Amino acid sequence: MQRKVFWISMTVLGILADVIFPIWWGLAATVPIIFISWWIAYRSEWF
Repeated sequence: MQRKVFWISMTVLGILADVIFPIWWGLAATVPIIFISWWIAYRSEWF
């Protein structure tokens, strides 16, 4: 379940970053998106 939440949150946040930011900012936002997705899935204890 946690792996699925990680990939879903990473996909949604990645698409949002690509839509909101220009291409280079979207690529630069990948590292924080990975960290945020990891925190949501594994550390937040929501799932």
